[in-house]
Amino acid sequence: MGFARGERVRMMIARLCALSLIATSLFCAAAAHAEDGYRLWLRNAPLADAAQHKSATVTLIGSDSPTARLARDELQRGLAELRLASTAAITLRKLATPAQREGAFRVNGAKISSASDIGLLYGAFALLRELGQGKPLASIKLDEAPAYTLRMLNHWDDPDGHVERGYAGRSIFDWWHLPDRVDVRMTDYARANASVGINGVVINNVNARAMMLEPRYIAKAKALADRFRPWGIRVYVSARFSAPRDIGGLTTADPLDPAVRAWWKAKTDELYAAIPDFGGFLVKANSEGQPGPQDYGRSHADGANMLAAAIGARGVVIWRAFVYAAENKEDRAKQAFTEFQPLDGKFASNVIVQVKNGPIDFQPREPFHPLFGAMPKTQLAIEFQITKEYLGFASHLAFLAPLFEEVLDADTGRGGTVAEKVSAIAGVANTGSDRNWTGSDFDQANWYAFGRLAWNPRLPSDQIAREWAALTFSRDPAFLRAVVPMMLGSREAVVDYMTPLGLAHVMGTGHHYGPAPWVADLDRPEWNPVYYHRADRDGIGFDRTGTGSDALAQYAPDVAKRLLADEELLLWFRHVPWDYRMSSGRTLWEELPRRYDRGVATVDRMGVTWAEQAPHIDAQRHRAVADFLKIQAHEARWWRDASLAYWSAISGRALPPGHAAPTHPLNWYQAQRFPEAPGQ
Repeated sequence: MGFARGERVRMMIARLCALSLIATSLFCAAAAHAEDGYRLWLRNAPLADAAQHKSATVTLIGSDSPTARLARDELQRGLAELRLASTAAITLRKLATPAQREGAFRVNGAKISSASDIGLLYGAFALLRELGQGKPLASIKLDEAPAYTLRMLNHWDDPDGHVERGYAGRSIFDWWHLPDRVDVRMTDYARANASVGINGVVINNVNARAMMLEPRYIAKAKALADRFRPWGIRVYVSARFSAPRDIGGLTTADPLDPAVRAWWKAKTDELYAAIPDFGGFLVKANSEGQPGPQDYGRSHADGANMLAAAIGARGVVIWRAFVYAAENKEDRAKQAFTEFQPLDGKFASNVIVQVKNGPIDFQPREPFHPLFGAMPKTQLAIEFQITKEYLGFASHLAFLAPLFEEVLDADTGRGGTVAEKVSAIAGVANTGSDRNWTGSDFDQANWYAFGRLAWNPRLPSDQIAREWAALTFSRDPAFLRAVVPMMLGSREAVVDYMTPLGLAHVMGTGHHYGPAPWVADLDRPEWNPVYYHRADRDGIGFDRTGTGSDALAQYAPDVAKRLLADEELLLWFRHVPWDYRMSSGRTLWEELPRRYDRGVATVDRMGVTWAEQAPHIDAQRHRAVADFLKIQAHEARWWRDASLAYWSAISGRALPPGHAAPTHPLNWYQAQRFPEAPGQ
């Protein structure tokens, strides 16, 4: 009996072990398919079954630097993950000849060559990007160099972990534990940036705190710089202009004061002693309450050149042109041009004036900034916003490559496009502590698109969308045929249901969440949405022609004619009657609700399209995107209803036939409050 009982026990244990192994294998299989978005576009989804997989070898010739070794390791890991069906022998070769531009590379099938180590890394990522889209190794031929020397992200992160206009959680920079602990996430962040050619990072908010220049924060910046350096990324710091007074013991921050100049020189030397490849300073001055040289009767050039002298040939000063003042009665859209254009040729050679893509503030649609092309003797950078402060936060799917492309391709009328008139490109980062980095999975596409266009501003939006969708979700042709057009139309949908026909800045004040075109009670006139649309009983729009603010005259004459004729910018440049006849034959009052309805309908179709992609996408990410699309559909209707309720009330007109009435009366929309809105 004892033997039989023992045998039964052993058999039962064996069965349990077998069941456990089956359960474990099933769990592992499920885990292999579950994804949380952390790997971004660097997933390297397998191209072939494991049974078909052939091992690949990577040979590194001509360099053994940390960066070159990263290039080799990336290829080895990427090729193993892709599971090529045929044996591959990849060669990375460092050339002895100097490169025309740092980071240039060539890929000829299995051979990658560059005159720089960072070029080898960029080439490795480029090869994996092509393979990841299913292209045969032998057919891949690339000869690339970055269009701009400086391709940078601006982080609006504060040392307490808050991210201004951030919609993906807390800051990715763990200031509290730096410099003793550098999170592994910093390596993954640098790797993602390097994969699209980003080579500079401003690590703190442009609304800067002076303490970022104290020795304890210099040590923290050094820890980040050491982690980023092998990936070809230099660290920059936003500097508060009043720092000599705030933390330096001086009574002034006057840029012409010898003691102030000496303080900045000593502080800059301290930074370079800690971080030999420190990139330089980003400065927001005399804007939105920030201190600056005008506090002392000096010009922007005086302030920038003082810092440039302290830095010398070691780096650059990036001086933001985003300026407007409450006491200035001039049209806000004109103020940056008025202040900066007369200073053309007065900035030092290592100063870059950073100009927002449009003359107001990262709106869903703006004309390009008139400073582009108007300062030929000054280095200019274009500043885009990757985080969607005015485009529905991370909740709304809005692929921004078409917006970026629209601006970069714009003819300045002064001898070239916007892309040809700038020497650097910057983007306000949308990353945060959320596991998927950007809050929503589709917002990863905007980070990717910025990097790709910073490398090559001539890339078309559809190519970028196709690359990202294939690398991030699925290379299945049916999936790409459905999702790429959805992405390309998403920004226009936001324009339709938020700011059609050139309307701007009608968002809720402070948090910029949701519609609030009725706000008119804030102290500063340019903080009120009514300032921008000027709607009344007779009509709507901001007259920026010669009969109004004449902001149109800041553009080249041919460009001004084109902008004035563009119906997509009608209400940006003109105040027109509600009965103004559009090119469609409809009146403006008939056209407006059609635009709002079109935007809502597009979002509804996006939801249907995405639902149909469930077979192609892991359940976790598919559900997450679907949830956000439901929010977007609800909020698109809210935008439509609240806006039309207000325009109807202000014009005294009923909605044209065929358009549904708003769900609630106007006072219901006006009563909504959102104290929990993120990113403030």
